Amino acid sequence: MRVPITRVDPTLPLPSYATEGSAGFDLIIRTTTTVEAGGMARLPANVIVATPPGHMLLIAVRSSTPRRTGLRLANGVGIVDQDYAGPDDELHIEVWNPTSDPVVVQRGDRIAQGVFVRIAQADWEEQDATGQPTRGGFGSTG
Repeated sequence: MRVPITRVDPTLPLPSYATEGSAGFDLIIRTTTTVEAGGMARLPANVIVATPPGHMLLIAVRSSTPRRTGLRLANGVGIVDQDYAGPDDELHIEVWNPTSDPVVVQRGDRIAQGVFVRIAQADWEEQDATGQPTRGGFGSTG
């Protein structure tokens, strides 16, 4: 799948897949930023990505990031819509630092990854009831 991409700072490399079987590509942070203890920060990821029609770009933390830094994505996961690709629409990674120490994210660090996911939009058909039995809610299957 060919995807148009623009680097904000062309001296940093393009995002890359670590292995041939990688589902996600590593995003590269453009500026050194200190995330204060208990604080949040928006980290620029240096790219504007034209997500292909029929897809979204899911942003997730790299599996090593919480162990190495303690940082988490502030919103759990990020969802980038296919129509978010204007000339000023650089991807940003919003992180939260739940630790008691400041964390410095260096220019060039890879703390998050992007994954293209196929999407479908619902064409709602409103009904009085779905016709399914009540299941009991969270944890009801065990």
